Amino acid sequence: MRSSVQDRPPILELRGVGKSFRGTVALREIHLAVHPGEVVGLVGDNGAGKSTLIKILSGVHRPDSGSLLIDGVAVDLSRYGVAQARSMGIETLFQESTLGEQQPLWRNIFVGRALVNRWGMLRVAEEKRVTMEILRRYVGLQGRAITADTPVQTLSGGERQGVAIGRAMYFDARLVVLDEPTTALSLGEVDRVLTFIEQLSAQGRACILISHNVGHIYRVASRFIILDRGEMVASCDRQDISLADLHGRLLQIHAGGR
Repeated sequence: MRSSVQDRPPILELRGVGKSFRGTVALREIHLAVHPGEVVGLVGDNGAGKSTLIKILSGVHRPDSGSLLIDGVAVDLSRYGVAQARSMGIETLFQESTLGEQQPLWRNIFVGRALVNRWGMLRVAEEKRVTMEILRRYVGLQGRAITADTPVQTLSGGERQGVAIGRAMYFDARLVVLDEPTTALSLGEVDRVLTFIEQLSAQGRACILISHNVGHIYRVASRFIILDRGEMVASCDRQDISLADLHGRLLQIHAGGR
């Protein structure tokens, strides 16, 4: 039985996407559609092609073959890059930090997308006001003296994830791609990040989530895509597979079976 979110037109679609590096195949004939309100868990062993796939979505890499469609319209891949992906509503939060450690929070929120007045001057006060709104809504001050001028390096891992997700939501991202967002977080911070993801879905935004923690993915994802050595070997709706079976399937693939 198809999930109700899959009955809506996809935000993003990949058709037959392939990518190689120096003759080594990283992705082969990937077909994927992501719908509004859907959380897709992208799982697989190291070297399965997960990172390559999300870097294609985010505009970091260009595929060697296939096509990418946004709202059913094919994208000109010769001109597709990070700025174009963002302008089309695709925000990617990579495992490696996307925040400037020594920069204040307000500069991180608006880097590359500054608010300016008619004369091109920075609207610093407005940027700081919006930053505080994001902090209250997505980070939770919890009595800590966090302000728009607080350097990123003083924040915990969960707070940094909250800032990055809040930035994506402020800029109205329609598809948020998260690469290992719960790595090295405390239990409370993991719960907060997973709650953020659930909020994305509730707002009709789509999410692609990569994590080695199958339990985290299983809690929030409505569908699971399993990659193995650059190929998509399975697509399962959450209602059709248990956590134990999903984990067992991954172990089977790791052992060389499919």
